[in-house]
Amino acid sequence: MYAVNEKIPVSKLNIHVSLLQKTEIFNTSLSLKPKKLSKIKPYFKILKSTVLSKNFSVRIKEFFNGSGSNSSCKLRFFMTWISSLESFGYREFFSIESVFKSHPDACLLILSSSMDTQRGNQLLRPFKEQGFRVSAISPDLEYIFKNTSAEAWFDKLKNGNVDPGEVPLGQNLSNLLRLVILYKYGGIYLDTDVIVLKRFDGLRNVIGAQTMDLQTGNWSRLNNAAMIFDKKHPLLSKFIREFARTFNGNKWGHNGPYLVSRVVSRVSNRPGFNFTVMPPLAFYPVDWNKVHSLFDGPINAAHSKWMSAKLRQIRENSFGVHLWNKQSRQRKVEKGSILNRIMLDCCVFCDFSVSAF
Repeated sequence: MYAVNEKIPVSKLNIHVSLLQKTEIFNTSLSLKPKKLSKIKPYFKILKSTVLSKNFSVRIKEFFNGSGSNSSCKLRFFMTWISSLESFGYREFFSIESVFKSHPDACLLILSSSMDTQRGNQLLRPFKEQGFRVSAISPDLEYIFKNTSAEAWFDKLKNGNVDPGEVPLGQNLSNLLRLVILYKYGGIYLDTDVIVLKRFDGLRNVIGAQTMDLQTGNWSRLNNAAMIFDKKHPLLSKFIREFARTFNGNKWGHNGPYLVSRVVSRVSNRPGFNFTVMPPLAFYPVDWNKVHSLFDGPINAAHSKWMSAKLRQIRENSFGVHLWNKQSRQRKVEKGSILNRIMLDCCVFCDFSVSAF
């Protein structure tokens, strides 16, 4: 049996460092606070189509098909960014760097209206100037969700027949959008706080475990921050159907990590589903309540020895590292820390200051 415990994690980290430094382009902001239903109407602009989003189907086809000698994508990566452009900071920028450090032959599509702007294009320009294929395209949610289990749910939401709840609507739309975009196009989805360490070649129809039950050896929770699936994979269809059927906007994680955990626990060992649950080391080598250990510099000889062993374990076994932004956003990367060394491994431009991360 697999345990799926839907409790809201409460960070017990003693965060006492200052906020991340702000720059002209990379500004940080606190996450959106939960809104009452009566106060959430301004956030519903996410649901409306725009001139740009109405061209989504054409633009995504042109992006992936390309033209000329640089037309093929070895791998397709997807990210979502439903927050403001001002909150897209250097940490998110570095996540993109890490994708292209390991996969210079990949395409990265960022589904985002705020980044599909002149300033957003300016932010991505350094990658394009280096020949990397990256683009931000405003998603047409109605078009994307069409002919899936998400379509009826989305119609109800637009008509005010679904309570979006206290969890920010953008967070839950991102949970759904990543599932449907993988279902319709196939590829790799990553959160913008995941650092890629090595190539994903050979990974197919994969989702990662966040935690394991040490007694049974079974996973106890999965996560949806990193997923790799073929187009029209049946597990993705199950995820989408579960989202539409059980949506709850008042429980953190219910429509995300807990959703994929619920579904996988039900379909495991059933015929017709071909997928792999990767161990926590694959994408979550450090859990959210211990993420500070990645940011801290060495304290003494014993700590330095532990850090070296942990870094070696991550380099050898992990494909990526999830930084748990909700818990680590205000953490400063200290010199000599595990994350400091990982950044040196995974940078493209390598002109960063750890104080800005």
